[in-house]
Amino acid sequence: MGPSSNFDPNQPIPHKSLDNTSLSPSRVILKARLHCSAQTINRMFLQRSALTAARRVAARPAVARTFTTSFVRRDAARPATPNEQAAALAGSAEKKVGSYKTLKEIRTEEDLFGPGAAPGTVPTDLEQSTGIERLEILGKMEGVDIFDMRPLDASRLGTMKDPIMVRSAGEEQFAGCTGFPADSHSVHWLGITRERPIERCPECGSVYKMDYVGPEDDHHHHHPPEFEEPKTFADYIKPEYRYK
Repeated sequence: MGPSSNFDPNQPIPHKSLDNTSLSPSRVILKARLHCSAQTINRMFLQRSALTAARRVAARPAVARTFTTSFVRRDAARPATPNEQAAALAGSAEKKVGSYKTLKEIRTEEDLFGPGAAPGTVPTDLEQSTGIERLEILGKMEGVDIFDMRPLDASRLGTMKDPIMVRSAGEEQFAGCTGFPADSHSVHWLGITRERPIERCPECGSVYKMDYVGPEDDHHHHHPPEFEEPKTFADYIKPEYRYK
C-alpha cells in the first residue's frame, strides 16, 4: 500500500449487515416492484382462468323453443299431397315422389300400391309398401289411426238410446265387454254385424252398436255365402221385439 493510504491492518474489515432494516433504497424499490409484479401475475392468471371457464361452458337458454313456435308446429297443416308426405317422411323441405293415391282417394285394393323408388335409390316404406301396411302408413301421414286399438268406453253403461259405439271396417266385429264398472266381470265377447249392429252383454246389460267405417260396396255380393249361418233362437224373434 502507498504511504498516503488510510488502511490500517490492525482495524477489522467492515461488512454490511444482513438485516432487512439496513437495505439500501434501491433494494427496497426492487423488492416493492417484485411484490407488485407477483400480484399482477396472479390477477392475470385469475382473469384467464375465468375467461377459459366461461368459454367452455355453453350458454343454455331458459326455454328450448319459444311458445309461439310450439303453437305454430302444433297447428301446422298435415301433408296432403304425395310430395308433401314424402318430404315429411324423409325429414326434408322438398322431395319428389311418384304419383299415388292418398288416404281419402283409396277406393279399391288396386289403390294400395306404391309408386316405387327412383332408379339407384333405396325405397322408403311410403314408396314400396302395399296393402294393409300402406293403408296404415297413409293414415298416419294424415293423423288417422286406422287400427284403433284403444279399449272400449267403460266409464258408463251402454243403453239402447245411448249405446257404446264400436268402430268396424268389416262386415263383422267382436267386442269384448268387461262390465260396468270396468273389470266387474270376466270378458264376454259379443259378435256384431252390419245386419245386426246392436248387441247387449248378457251379464251387465251394457249395449254396444257397430259404427261401420268400411267401404259401402265391397264387391263381394255376386255369389251366395259358401256356408249358411246356423239358425239360433234369435232368428225367430220378430225384428220389432229384438231390441226391446
